[in-house]
Formats: sequence, structure tokens, C-alpha cells
Amino acid sequence: MSSRKQSLLAQHRRQKRLFLLTAVVILLALGVLVAWWLLPSLLLLGWIAHEAWFADHLFYSAQDDYHYVFPVGTPQQSVSLIAGRLQLNAPPAPGETLILELDLRSSWLGHWLDPQVCVGDDRQDFELGVSGRRYLNLSGQAAALAMGELTIKGRHCRLPATATLYAMRHPDYAQRRVMVLAPHADDAELAAFGLYSRAPAACIVTLTQGEIEARSYQRLGLDAAGAARLKGRLRSWDSLAIPLWGGVPQDRCVQLGYYCMQLSAMLEEPGQAFASRESGEADVRSVRRHNPLPLPADGDGLPSGKNLLGDLVALLEYFRPEVIVTPHPELDAHADHFATTLALDLAAQISRWKPEVALLYANHLHDNDRWPMGPAGCGMSLPPALAPLPADALWSPTLNADVQLDKAMALAMQHDLQGRLPFKKRLRRNLQQLLAGRRWPATGENEFFRKAVRRHELFWVRRFDGGTSG
Repeated sequence: MSSRKQSLLAQHRRQKRLFLLTAVVILLALGVLVAWWLLPSLLLLGWIAHEAWFADHLFYSAQDDYHYVFPVGTPQQSVSLIAGRLQLNAPPAPGETLILELDLRSSWLGHWLDPQVCVGDDRQDFELGVSGRRYLNLSGQAAALAMGELTIKGRHCRLPATATLYAMRHPDYAQRRVMVLAPHADDAELAAFGLYSRAPAACIVTLTQGEIEARSYQRLGLDAAGAARLKGRLRSWDSLAIPLWGGVPQDRCVQLGYYCMQLSAMLEEPGQAFASRESGEADVRSVRRHNPLPLPADGDGLPSGKNLLGDLVALLEYFRPEVIVTPHPELDAHADHFATTLALDLAAQISRWKPEVALLYANHLHDNDRWPMGPAGCGMSLPPALAPLPADALWSPTLNADVQLDKAMALAMQHDLQGRLPFKKRLRRNLQQLLAGRRWPATGENEFFRKAVRRHELFWVRRFDGGTSG
């Protein structure tokens, strides 16, 4: 977790404790002045309301505007929302990625049930009480839009009379040589299973073992270090084996074996080795034996920034990718994700092979743990962007129902996404389903089965020469 997200979470918890303390004082006064039974009754009702409507980790106001700027020259046009349809005022610009900027205003019911925009056969959800600028993803619906047959309807929110449509045109990057960089096992599947499963020349590189937070494995009679080692072995195996479900053979999958939450420190002090925080290991070769090629760090096994950069340079020069899929350095909140893209940038500067395009993804946001909001299978609207971002183009390929199911099954194979929810989270989910109308998929209980298995995948497109692509 990034320091920014830790700060936001700490502030959120302080505010919640202050609110709860104030509420308890008020309730105690009511109990003394009115009736003793009011106190437990109101406490129970307050807790139910909190779990149903106020437990989301949303570290901004739902009334804040999102701020996106697209590259200079991106085609845009005004559209009208008339009689429940989107009406173009001019012929549409060519482009397969379509983004609709509009102002949403929640109805009173939208403070208790998630506001939704139903567009064609898709649905995209937004924050409770939304009131501001948001961005719908219309990718995959260009034909209906061009014919004036694309329907649009707000549920629990009001739509404006006009909106702005952006069209972004790209080659099909899946047909290029693609390298997916995954900080941990499952990141490649979460962000890009649909992309890599139809790419004839994809390779997947996973940087870490994913060994920390292994307490659940201690039920097998292992101590903390043994549990971390087992988890690291299992997730390393996941990173090499599960891509085969998407058609990527094992000889195009690489596990580097570095340790979780140590990548940033490794890059800051590249000559120093950084062992695992939990497993007690300090030799990355323990999970490298199935790699398809020798790498520089195989010599001494040291978990150092120098070795990490050497490995990435060797992989760039061996696989010669034209397109690299990697975490978004401004949007993705996880420290290992930021460090992964930083390491890639450093390696690309010294490599003899220069990739052309980076496709950036965001699996963990700083300020909204629920994005993409709404049920699995729905579209992927743009995430919150409250601070200025680079003016990147967007590429958002669509996934049909069969690919979505395959993606869900790939996630179901991941050891870190298995297991039942803790009782508290299960109870909260039941309350939200009953009172807020939320739904979760049958494919798995982890939140990523809802968030990642979508009609769209979403990538920000950035050239390695520092420019944009669109």
C-alpha cells in the first residue's frame, strides 16, 4: 500500500472514530433523558446503517468532479440526450474506444441505492450521492451510436441534456509482441487476461513471489516463516501455470522471485540485498527453476535492485516486446506496482531493445476501493481522477461473455483469491445486498471477481519516448 493511501486510510479511521465517539455521547444522553432501551436500539440501527451505506473506502467527496485531459487533437464532439437516446450532432469520428463525459446528479434515492447509467445493453455504476463530472465507457457500442439507436437511461440519478464524446483510435495491440509485467501473481490476469489470451506473441513476467500476509497457511501447522515460504511457492507456481489457461505457454512466462514490498527499497539502494520481510529467505533462485531462460540474478540470487534491472534488461532483449503492459504510476496505489513501472523505465533506458508503447493499468486505486463500481459483467467507467494526470489516450478492448468466464476461472485458480470471506465482511455484504441492492458474482467471493471481470479492460496508452499515442 502506498504512503498516500495509508495516510488517506488513517485519516478516514480518525474521522470515523470521532464520529462514533460523538454519536455514543449523544445516544448516552438520549438513554438517560428518554429511555434506557433507546441506547442499544439506536446503536444497533447505527451499526447496520454504517455497514450498508457508509463502509466504503471512498476518500473523496462524491460531489467532486473527475478531471481527465486527453491528448491534443483527440476527436471530440457534443452529443444530445434526447428521448432516452444518444444523438450525434455530426458523423462520428473513427475510433474503437469511446468515452462520454457528462455531469451526473444523484436523485434522493441515489443516496441509498447506487446510481446507475444504463447505456445500450451495458450498465455502469457510480458513487452513492454522486454529483459531478463522470466518464462513461461506450467502447464496443459504436455501431448503435452511429445509427442513433444507442439508448441511455439514468437510475437513481439525473442525466444532462448534452454531453461530450471522445473517440480514440488505436491498432489492435494484442496483435503486437506483448509483455505483461505483473508485480504479483494474479496482476496479469486482473488487468489483462482478455488482452493476453488473444495475443499470439504474449509473454508474462512476474516480479515477486507474493509471500507476505500468509497467516492463513499457519493452520497447516507451519510457523510464520514457513507459511510465508509456502505461500511464495504457491503464488510463484500460479504465475507460471495459470497463464496457460489463457494460451500463454510456460516457456513465455518468467518468475523473478523478488520479495513483496521490497521493490522500492531495492531501487533506492540498488547495490544492497533486501530479503523477505516474512519468509526469512534472501535468495531469489528458490522459485526460478522453471524459468525458460537464464537471467543475470541466477548467478548469486541476491534480491537487489542491480539484479532486478539486469533481469529486466535481459528479458527486454530476449523477448523484444513492442508493447509492455505495466501498472499506472500515478493511479495504482500499491508500492510494488509503482516500483515495477519505475524499474521498467530504468531498464528500458539501458536496454538495446526499446519497446514502443506502454499500456498502463490500475488494479489498486488510492482513493476508491470499489472501482469499478457495480456488478461483474458490466462496463468499466473511468476511475476517479481528482489530481492532474498526464494527457494519455485510452484503449479499452471489449470482452465477450465467454472470455469473461475464462477470466473469472483464471482468477479462481489464484491461491490468493481463494477462501471464504471473514464473518464481518460476509455480514456487511449481506446487509449491502439486502438494503443497498448490491450484487456479487457466483464465480468467487473475493472482491476482484466483481471488480476485474468486466465487459471492458482499460489501459492508458503512453509511448516510451515520453509522448502519447492515440
